[in-house]
Amino acid sequence: MARMTSSSRPLLNRRLAEFGTTIFAEMSALALSTGSINLGQGFPDTDGPEEIREAAVRALRDGRGNQYPPGPGVPELRTAIAAHQERRYGLAYDPDTEVLVTAGATEAIAATLLALLEPGDEVIALEPYYDSYAACIAMAGGTRVPVTLRPHEGSFRLDLDELRAAVTDRTRLLLINTPHNPTGTVLTRAELAAIAELAVERDLLVVTDEVYEHLVFDDAEHLPLATFPGMRERTVTIGSAGKSFSFTGWKVGWVTSAPGLVTAVRSAKQFLTYVSSGPFQYAVAEALTLPDGYFTAIREDMLAKRDLLATGLAEAGFEVFRPAGTYFITTDIRPLGESDGFAFCRALPERAGVVAIPNAVFYDHREAGAPFVRFAFCKRTEVLEEAAKRLRAM
Repeated sequence: MARMTSSSRPLLNRRLAEFGTTIFAEMSALALSTGSINLGQGFPDTDGPEEIREAAVRALRDGRGNQYPPGPGVPELRTAIAAHQERRYGLAYDPDTEVLVTAGATEAIAATLLALLEPGDEVIALEPYYDSYAACIAMAGGTRVPVTLRPHEGSFRLDLDELRAAVTDRTRLLLINTPHNPTGTVLTRAELAAIAELAVERDLLVVTDEVYEHLVFDDAEHLPLATFPGMRERTVTIGSAGKSFSFTGWKVGWVTSAPGLVTAVRSAKQFLTYVSSGPFQYAVAEALTLPDGYFTAIREDMLAKRDLLATGLAEAGFEVFRPAGTYFITTDIRPLGESDGFAFCRALPERAGVVAIPNAVFYDHREAGAPFVRFAFCKRTEVLEEAAKRLRAM
C-alpha cells in the first residue's frame, strides 16, 4: 500500500492555499444547474467577424500554424500588433524584439510577473482586481499591496495620495488595469500622468493590462501608459484579441515592451505553454488590420447593451455604477436591503434565474467589496432584455 511521505505537509503549494476553485467556475456551474441566464463570466454569446473566423479556417487548411509556431509568435501577427500600436497610439515597436505573443492575456500576466518578481518584492495592484493577478503574484513569491478604487459620484476612482503612500523600498512594480475590470473605470490623462511620474521618480516597473482598450464609452479615452514621458522603457503593455474580436476561446494575447523586458518575459513564457494558438495567430493578424469602422461598431453595440442592462438593473432597485469601459456593470445591492454579495449571488439564480459575480472575490479587503455585484453585458440583446425582465420581477 502506498503511503504519504509526510502527513503534515499539505498537497497544495502553500503560496496557492488561499486560492480554491474560481468563483467563475462555481457560478457558471450554478447557471447550468438552474437553467439561469449567465451574466457572470465575461464571454460573449456570439462569435466575432465571419471573415476572421474564415481566416482561421483558411490557416488550418493551408497548414499554417498546425505545427509549433515560432516561440515569440508568428511574424505576421507580431508585425500586425506593432502596426496596431503605432497606428492607434503612435507607439513604435520592433516586431522582432519588442513584441511577444502569449496564450491570452492571462498567460501574459503570469509570464510577466514570474519573470520580473523575486520573493519579497511588493506589487501594487488596483483593488478590486482580476483574480489571476493575486494568484500570479503569489506564485512568483511576491507580496500584493492593494490600493482600493472607491465609489465616488457614480464611479470608482483612484486615490493618488493612497497610491503614492503604498510605495515602499520593497515595491518592484505597479500592476495597472485600464479600462478596469470589474469596476469599468477608465483612468484619466491626469491620473495616468501622476502614475507615470511616480514610476519614474521611484524607478518602478509598470505592467498595464489593457485588454479592454477598444471598449470605452461616452467621453472616456483609452491612453496607453507607455505613451507618457519616461514610461516606454519601463512599461510592459498587455493586449488581447479575445475582448476586441469576441473570440475568447482562441486565447491569443500579447506583450509589447522594450527589448530587455520582452526578453525577460519570454524567458518565463517559454516554460509555461511554450507556444499556442498557431492557426488563430494568423487570423488575429488579419483582425488587427480591420478598418476603424469595425472598432466603432463593436463599441456602439456594447454601449447600447450597457445602457439596456444598466436601465434594467436600476429599475430593479440596484444602485448602478455605469461603466466608462469594459463590458461589466458593478452594482450596489444595499438599496435592495442586501449587504452580502456572496449570499446574494448564490441565491439569485433561484430568485430570478440570473447569475452574477460577487465583487468581494476581487478584494483583499473583503468588507470593502461586500455589497457590490458584477453583471456582464456582452450578450445578445434578447438575452439582456430577458435578464432585465427577470430582475425587475424579483
